[in-house]
Amino acid sequence: MKRTPFVLAVLLLLAACKPAPPPSWTGYAEGELLYLSAPVAGRVQRLHVAAGDAVTAGQLLFEFDPTLEQAASAEAEARSRSAAAQAANTDKGRREAEIAVTRAQLAQARSSAQLAASDLTRQEQLLAQGFVARARVDDAATLVRQTQSRIAELEAALAVAQLPARPDERSSARALADAAEKGLSQAQWRVQEKRQTAPAAGRVTDVFLRPGEWANAAQPVLALLPPTQRKARFYVPQSELGGLHLGDAVRLACDGCGAPIEAKVSFIAPGPEYTPPVIYSNAQRQKLVFLVEARPVKPEDAERLHPGQPLDVTR
Repeated sequence: MKRTPFVLAVLLLLAACKPAPPPSWTGYAEGELLYLSAPVAGRVQRLHVAAGDAVTAGQLLFEFDPTLEQAASAEAEARSRSAAAQAANTDKGRREAEIAVTRAQLAQARSSAQLAASDLTRQEQLLAQGFVARARVDDAATLVRQTQSRIAELEAALAVAQLPARPDERSSARALADAAEKGLSQAQWRVQEKRQTAPAAGRVTDVFLRPGEWANAAQPVLALLPPTQRKARFYVPQSELGGLHLGDAVRLACDGCGAPIEAKVSFIAPGPEYTPPVIYSNAQRQKLVFLVEARPVKPEDAERLHPGQPLDVTR
């Protein structure tokens, strides 16, 4: 009986030598939802998923009625082809058949010039012999000059017919063709945006609109929760905050989750949750907590976290 105080003292000393248990905190799971919509308005035509479905990246989720946009795209395509053809036409001369007409006229003018020159020579000979008056020679000379002018006119017309349009007209035509091409790209983009796919793998958590309902531009049609957007939120007392850093490993446990989930600290709030007094007493310091977030290391483990689920977090 006399040794009882001594034994108790030893037991207390041994208990004091045991390592302190790792800190633990209470938190909950949270999901950062992706609210998926289309940048254009339209009537929901088809839904390819339902709430609770798991989807892969790039999987088709929903479609809007594209009738109006397809018609606008067809019109823009026709305008683009027309503008491109007009721009190409300004780089060319006149048609070959039109040039052939001018060449034929030039050949005819040259023949007429030869005849007029021959007639002038003959009239000059007759004038020398005294058989014709000077007026006949003057008329023949005038006809020669007319035929030569006609030849010069047709040669210039032939050269002009083979030239493209003026540089300003060609620049204007190319600018209109570019504008039409950009308009076509916009119309095609609007058609493509009538079909929305999953930006990442995840699970559909909710569907807000059904086929037949009208959706405004940027109005969410459904919500998607990727595994990488699931996280744990917990609160750490200020006395324990100094030992926690970004990237530190923590373990998440919840009812029915099985083995603990490995996670890493991804966020530490820069301030406490509630604004405390300027001067802290010792009692008030114990009440200060800071929000901390941690994300699971493995995406497959993140699927085990359900938004709103209570969690126990340990180091």
